[in-house]
Amino acid sequence: MPPSVRAAFEAELDRAHTTTDVDAMWHALERAHILSQAWAWPHTRAHWHMLRLAVRCRDRTEALGQMVRLLLAGLGSMLDRAPLGNTGRTAVGITTRMPTPEDLARILAAGREEASLSPSRRQ
Repeated sequence: MPPSVRAAFEAELDRAHTTTDVDAMWHALERAHILSQAWAWPHTRAHWHMLRLAVRCRDRTEALGQMVRLLLAGLGSMLDRAPLGNTGRTAVGITTRMPTPEDLARILAAGREEASLSPSRRQ
């Protein structure tokens, strides 16, 4: 995961853990999920945090959906099968592509550019 994407991903996870509003927690975790989809470990981490929140909220349907996603997230990323823009919630189909919010699309584009630069060209 390129450093700029990693920083945005970690910031969303941090936002989810520091807010007291459950809707804001879910929103931050959804954003972290969108940022993480291309990378197996971060993608899996996003679903782990979603599972923890679902359990905390005593939402059995969401928890069960997150358990399934937790098992499939890393593999989906490794096989480049993660549906881009998908928020990762159980209410959204596991293979449903969704529009990526503009600010996250810019972060991901910058990360792709960052990754394409060879170490000798970085300054």
